[in-house]
Amino acid sequence: MDRTQRIVSARIGRVFIYALLIFTALLYLAPLYVMIVTSLKDIEEIRSGNLLLFPLKPSLYAWQKAWSSACTGSECDGLAPFFWNSLRIVVPAVAISTFIGSINGYVFSKWQFKGSNYLFGALLLGCFIPFQVILLPMAKLLAVLGLANTVTGLVLVHIIYGIAFTTLFFRNYYIGIPTELVNAAKLDGAGFIKIYKLIFLPLSKPIFVVTIIWQFTQIWNDFLFGVVYSGSGTQPITVALNNLVNTSVGGKEYNVDMAAAIIAALPTLLVYFFAGKYFIKGLTAGAVKG
Repeated sequence: MDRTQRIVSARIGRVFIYALLIFTALLYLAPLYVMIVTSLKDIEEIRSGNLLLFPLKPSLYAWQKAWSSACTGSECDGLAPFFWNSLRIVVPAVAISTFIGSINGYVFSKWQFKGSNYLFGALLLGCFIPFQVILLPMAKLLAVLGLANTVTGLVLVHIIYGIAFTTLFFRNYYIGIPTELVNAAKLDGAGFIKIYKLIFLPLSKPIFVVTIIWQFTQIWNDFLFGVVYSGSGTQPITVALNNLVNTSVGGKEYNVDMAAAIIAALPTLLVYFFAGKYFIKGLTAGAVKG
């Protein structure tokens, strides 16, 4: 095969790869496209038209209704209050579980003590315990603490369940930091907190990004804990979305359902859109290696 044939063959292969990637991307994005165009149509057009066709008269009516007038159970409060409930749960739960995981990972990687490996192994069991196993014990604990059906109770649940994952991420990342740095800092008189603050924190940006994105996604998308441990006024948006989709007051409105689903998924979509490259960098920097 001469040089010209090799060039032609390489170009054909490249075209085929790009075509396959584009087809896969379109196939993957097709449901999102259907959701968006359906949310911009009225009911008559949805029932009489093609799902893939762009709306003849785009309207934001479904979005307005999903946000401010959607029915949940016997009340019609819209998704707005439940959206803010989810934010009130996610922000403190992500911040606290990430910080505790960072400290735990620092201890288990560089300040090991007798039995630390067994303790770390026991902690990792939390990564493999199914949600359903802890539902009743956690409900009892929240009742004893007086946190049942509260936002604070849900924050506590997500912190407890997330610590195992955040500890694993940070421990595996900190293992890659040379122990000689810690020993040198000890010789200079630096203690536990100072070493963490001056050495580990400045090097921790990639793993903090990975952990925050992971925790944000897990907590925002959670349904089981939200439906079990929340009350009528403290439900996260996933529970409100479920109530909306399964409520047919005045007939099924698919455009409102689609708009509500996009509203519920929008924060995680934005997080991955703007911070996805940092997530990949964090993973490749050794966040889950070890």
